[in-house]
Amino acid sequence: MTPSENWTPDQPIVALRDVHKSFGTFEVLKGIDLTVMKGEVVCIIGPSGSGKSTLIRTINGLTPVTRGSVQVEGQEVHDGNLDKLALRRKVGIVFQQYNLFPHRTVLQNVMMAPLLVLRENRKEVEARARELLAKVQLHGKENAYPAELSGGQQQRVAIARSLCMRPDVMLFDEVTAALDPETVGEVLLTIKQLAADGMTCILVTHEMGFAREISDRVYFTDAGRICESGPPASLFDNPQDPRTQEFLSKVL
Repeated sequence: MTPSENWTPDQPIVALRDVHKSFGTFEVLKGIDLTVMKGEVVCIIGPSGSGKSTLIRTINGLTPVTRGSVQVEGQEVHDGNLDKLALRRKVGIVFQQYNLFPHRTVLQNVMMAPLLVLRENRKEVEARARELLAKVQLHGKENAYPAELSGGQQQRVAIARSLCMRPDVMLFDEVTAALDPETVGEVLLTIKQLAADGMTCILVTHEMGFAREISDRVYFTDAGRICESGPPASLFDNPQDPRTQEFLSKVL
């Protein structure tokens, strides 16, 4: 997937315009507008069932939209002619569940997609995978199996696996929700380091302190709509929408 001829880096790398999504008669997304600039870190917060995960999955084509526009580098994600493999190389995603192959070592898990999907050179992929495992503080675990790792370590393997495809945008969908409190911090630190390196990141999270610390902008969603957005200091300290005020009063 190459950028649109009309797209330039001073335009949003991700842009959603009037995005609707229905499952049967139930409308999950009700006209979402959201933009993310290259190198920006955006957090999406809100109550359970507000459409956050559905929203983020429309960005790499995992969830088709009912109507509206989702663009990455000026290309329509839901255009039937778009190469989905190229899109998912460009837009990585890490889920709440790690989805590692239990019979493969950590190193093998990280290397699989570039080798089997992209057909890249094994030596180059292995060097990149080892470098990424060191980056996520898992040097020395290359030959371990997922069952031998903590939840936090497995999630960091999942992050390294996604990064091994060399994406331009990383999506994180509640990546700490299944973790023990002791291991949440190590995963958040990994994401913080990615953001500091300039990776464009879009995160669905319940970690309000982390969202405040890492975000350039925060979007608050409820009932399939974005109620309010803005810089974290503004949204957390002086929310304007009554629903945002109500939600934050319960979680902060």
